[in-house]
Amino acid sequence: MFDFLKRKDMGTPAGAVPVPAAVPEVKASAAGRLIPLPGVAGRAVVAPRDTAQLTQAGFARNPVGFRAVRLIAEAAAALPLVLQDARQRYSEHPVLDLMARPNPAQGRAELLEALYGQLLLTGNGFVEAVGEEGLPQELHVLRSDRMAVVPGDDGWPVAYDYIVGARRHRFAVGDTSAICHVKSFHPQDDHYGLSALQAAASAIEVHNGASRWSLALLENAARPSGAIVYNGPNGATMSQDQFDRLLAEMETQHQGARNAGRPMLLEGGLDWKPMGFSPSDMEFQKTKEAAAREIAVAFGVPPMILGIPGDATYANYQEANRAFYRLTVLPLATRVASAISDWLSDFTGERITLSPDLDQIPALAAEREAQWRRIAAAAFLTQSEKRQLLGLPRLEAPDGP
Repeated sequence: MFDFLKRKDMGTPAGAVPVPAAVPEVKASAAGRLIPLPGVAGRAVVAPRDTAQLTQAGFARNPVGFRAVRLIAEAAAALPLVLQDARQRYSEHPVLDLMARPNPAQGRAELLEALYGQLLLTGNGFVEAVGEEGLPQELHVLRSDRMAVVPGDDGWPVAYDYIVGARRHRFAVGDTSAICHVKSFHPQDDHYGLSALQAAASAIEVHNGASRWSLALLENAARPSGAIVYNGPNGATMSQDQFDRLLAEMETQHQGARNAGRPMLLEGGLDWKPMGFSPSDMEFQKTKEAAAREIAVAFGVPPMILGIPGDATYANYQEANRAFYRLTVLPLATRVASAISDWLSDFTGERITLSPDLDQIPALAAEREAQWRRIAAAAFLTQSEKRQLLGLPRLEAPDGP
């Protein structure tokens, strides 16, 4: 009855409904097309423009932010990495050689430190692959403030624009992308990540303002300003010339660190009335220390490690250091290493995994030793299951796992 639907050499009989050709099923997010695009698809999405100002205020001019970023980036970049797949752990591999010397100007630690720094300061990290085909020959970290995501009709990136002044270079995204984009979680942005610097922006403003106040206080003989009282005859006031001359003498002879402690010569009924610190002035230093703790918390660095007083959360420095590695450094390094290995797997065609070597981290030595002892003593586990729990590939025997 329906043989005419299967025969291509026959026309469609009258009254018959033609059957459309089968279309390959393409899976995609049902909500992908609902992603709000600020502009036309195919046009670069502009990143927040306060990134440069935040970097200057929170990193270049703030000692707490500077030390927190350097501490995390250097610690994460120094972690030894291991490469393995489902069958074995490699001691020699082209990916390991590439990571050891990613480009002629940088080694592994320098490249990863730059990547972690960009991720902490801007919430985004971009790595460029250089090469024609196969595994990249070089890796380079690009500045996040110069990179713009170009979304497609479905909201997913189809290209990345690197903009320097009036010059623009577009990296197309195909089966293999020349750009690896690692970003932090942002609840209100579909294309860019949220940095710890943005979360700590208010605390950074308070801390920088307190530093400026302290500098101004130091320039004024390191004490709060007093009052010069003029006791003129019959309640007379100073003339404008007398006032200007007194003001100029105070600025040149009695302000700044060079003039600290110089005696003041007053004449013509002038009297100096010093002023002590008010209760609000005494609380000002505590406000600065509270802002410093908020900055450290935003980055995930225990205040004790940064030398910030007034924090007794951890029993000792060793516990604080272990918490720093376990809660901040290790999750960041694991996420970035996993993103890079997945990206490089697209070039090599094999599924490989880069991850930090937990057994070579001194801060976690006690935890790892206890875990090895506990798993080794578990008689109900096979050797392959024990290796898997320790993060090692499973052993393959001739007759199976």
